[in-house]
Amino acid sequence: MATTMNIQRERIHPHKFTLWVGIGSIIMMFAGLTSAYIVKRSQSGWVMLEIPFLFWISTLTILLSSVSVHFALKSFKKRDLDRYRKFLYLTLALGVAFLVMQVMGFYMYREMDIRITGAGSNASHSFILAIAGLHGIHVLGGIIALAYIAIKASSLQRREYNIVPAQIIATYWHFVDVLWIYLILFFNWMR
Repeated sequence: MATTMNIQRERIHPHKFTLWVGIGSIIMMFAGLTSAYIVKRSQSGWVMLEIPFLFWISTLTILLSSVSVHFALKSFKKRDLDRYRKFLYLTLALGVAFLVMQVMGFYMYREMDIRITGAGSNASHSFILAIAGLHGIHVLGGIIALAYIAIKASSLQRREYNIVPAQIIATYWHFVDVLWIYLILFFNWMR
C-alpha cells in the first residue's frame, strides 16, 4: 500500500504535464521565429530598429510581476488567502501594465515615422512586431488565467486549497517572464 502511494505522489499532475508540453511548443515556436530573424537579417535592405526605452521599463514590470506571483504561491502554501489574493491582483495589474507599455512602445515607432507594417515598412520591423506581438498574446492568456484564479480566490462560497491551479499559473507566468527577457536581449543583441 505504501509503495502504491509513493508511486502516485511521484506522478506529475495531468494539467502540469499539459502545461509543460505547451511550454515546449511555445519555446520551439519562438526558437523558429528568432532563427528566421537571424537568417533574414543577412539579406539586403535589412534595417536595424532601435528598441524603445519603454520596452526596458516593461521588462522591469514583468520581472516585478514574476516576484509577485512567487509571493502569491508562497502565501497560498501558507494558507494565507488574503495575501494570496493581494499578490494575485498585483500580478494581474503588473501584467496589464506590461501589455499597455508594449502597445505604447509600438506607438512610439509610429511617432518616429517608422512603419512596422504595410507600405514603407521593413521586414525587420515586422519581425519585431510579430515576435513581440505573439509574446503579448501569451501574456494576455496568462492575464485571463490570473483573472479567473483571482476571481475564484475572491469567491466567498469556496475555500478550496487545491494548489495545482496556483502552481500552474505561477509556472506559466515565470515562463512568459523568462521568454520576454530572452526576447528583449535578443532584439538588443541583434541590432
